[in-house]
Amino acid sequence: MDLLTIRRAEERDAAAIADIYNHYVRTSTATFDTTEKSEEDRIGWLEGHGEDHPVLIAEHDNVLVAWGSLSSWALRPAWSHTVEVSVYVDHSRTGSGYGPMMLEALVEMGRRAGHHALIAQIVAENEPSLKMAERAGFERVGTLKEVGYKFGRWLDLALVERVLTE
Repeated sequence: MDLLTIRRAEERDAAAIADIYNHYVRTSTATFDTTEKSEEDRIGWLEGHGEDHPVLIAEHDNVLVAWGSLSSWALRPAWSHTVEVSVYVDHSRTGSGYGPMMLEALVEMGRRAGHHALIAQIVAENEPSLKMAERAGFERVGTLKEVGYKFGRWLDLALVERVLTE
């Protein structure tokens, strides 16, 4: 892992970000998306993320192996210090430690941007992601029952939160 670099995503990363994400769209409940994203879609998505809502990528030997983002939680002004955190690791590299490193980098970016609360939405059956969040200081604060429908079944969604204290 000594060759791992975490940096802000750039337009040139859009295709690799889409490739990683689309694997999960097609094969898992890690995302409730059911439509794959194009490189062009990801470019637009990247343009919608600013200084306070970064997209980060992790590269190992110049290969994009994971990405993560901080996104607006909601549009009303009172939510402005709360962000949603997302992390996706190339499916062939899960268990490598890239996810926890990306999550910690996003927590630090959230702290630097002055955010107060980080929230992640994790399908309730995704034990590895729930454990990763817990190890990173997130607390499970609720479960939304049967709010997603994918692969012919209803799915529960766990909400986890980390409040950034000063």
